[in-house]
Amino acid sequence: MEMITVEAFIEAPIEVVWNLWTNPEHVKHWNFASPDWHCPKATSDFNIGGEFHYIMAAKDGSVDFDFWGTFTKILDQSFIEIFLGDGRELNIQFETEGNATRIIETFEPEEVNSLELQRQGWLSILNQFKFYAEGK
Repeated sequence: MEMITVEAFIEAPIEVVWNLWTNPEHVKHWNFASPDWHCPKATSDFNIGGEFHYIMAAKDGSVDFDFWGTFTKILDQSFIEIFLGDGRELNIQFETEGNATRIIETFEPEEVNSLELQRQGWLSILNQFKFYAEGK
C-alpha cells in the first residue's frame, strides 16, 4: 500500500513544537483542516501503549468523530509511531533545523477518500499547527 507523506517547516525550536504537538490542551487549538471545523475535546495518555482521542467536529454541529490511536513508539523530541483506531499506521518525525523544526507525517491512507484529498486534508491540519506554533 502506498503511504502518504506531508511535511511543514515550523519557525520554532523543537522543544516548543514537541510540547504544542503532544499536549492535548494545545491540540484543541490546531487539530482541524478548515475554519468551519474545530477540536472541542482532546485527551492523551502520552506513553507507549497509551491512547489519544481527539474529537473533530463541524462547528455547526452537523457531524463529529473521534480521531484516536495508540502510541506504539515515542522517541523524545524526535519520533512518534501511532497505530490508529481504524488499523492504519501513522509516523511523525521531528527534525531540528537550526532554531526551527521540520515535521514529517507519513500515514497509510484510508479507503474512502482519494489519496490527494487525504494528502490535502492532513496538510491543512499540519498548516494549522504551523500557524498556531509560530504564533506562540
